[in-house]
Amino acid sequence: MSVNGSGPAISTMSGVMRQKQPETYVLRLKAVAGDLNIKQLKRIARVARRYAKGEVHLSTRQGIEIHHIHRDNLEIALKELREAGVELGASGTRVRVIVACPGEQVCKWGVFDTKRIAGTLDSNYFNRETPSKFKMAVAGCSHNCTKANENDIGIRGAIEPAWKAQDCCDCRLCIKKCPVSSIGRLETEDGGYRYETDRDTCINCSVCTMHCPGEAWYVARKGHNLFIGGTMGKIPRFATPLKKMVESEKELFLLIEESMAVYRKYARNRERFGHMIDRIGIEKVKEEILAVTLVKVKKRTAEDARLDRKIPESAVESG
Repeated sequence: MSVNGSGPAISTMSGVMRQKQPETYVLRLKAVAGDLNIKQLKRIARVARRYAKGEVHLSTRQGIEIHHIHRDNLEIALKELREAGVELGASGTRVRVIVACPGEQVCKWGVFDTKRIAGTLDSNYFNRETPSKFKMAVAGCSHNCTKANENDIGIRGAIEPAWKAQDCCDCRLCIKKCPVSSIGRLETEDGGYRYETDRDTCINCSVCTMHCPGEAWYVARKGHNLFIGGTMGKIPRFATPLKKMVESEKELFLLIEESMAVYRKYARNRERFGHMIDRIGIEKVKEEILAVTLVKVKKRTAEDARLDRKIPESAVESG
């Protein structure tokens, strides 16, 4: 059975899964960052009513599944969904639908536009084949609502706080509020004081900058903390930080691109990214990803400069 008489059988497509009941299937639907419009929701409801049991299931990855569709109704159900712009999600050894929180568009804690980043990741990677299932999550801040550290690739919004002595009332509220005890108060030689953060333990969460009554703590930089190798399932593993405070989106996407390249290079069949990392060593993985990305960043920066100044390509290469 195929759509319009061509292509693979619907029952074998990514996003279509066989149920335990004979001749019965699940349609896993795509909702990037959990977003669907009213037209799509109405069509999903209609298809569920006509061809299933009139109910849907909300998945843990912000998607919708329609259960109990008989094999004979798969083609018409999928046709009607596509007419409303509803696409199938992914299953098997592929990149799954990208999850994301609302981000700075809605949330006061959001550091960046999560929906736009999720959309780019979707365009670049969704449904691509990988050695095992591959999941990505985008969280707008360190509250980590989309559980970035439980995904193969996790992006988390980050800020770097800085302190201004002239605006500080020395209330020590920042020390009390810091969730990881990263802020300290130091006496100075002139009888004064200063506050500082431990860069190694700081989780870039913006609690200090949000709660400081005198705005002595302020956001010095915004960026992304990138994590690799998270997974749940039978052998859970929290993701490993790859790089903190990635300010450039260009660098962020290059790091993700190279992370996936390293995964494809070293992973065994059906081996999750994090388990591959544990097998060959995190230092080897990080070194390869960061080194190759640095070269690519420099090359693209040079190319951008050449385009801006209209410098001949030969001049950039010779330099």
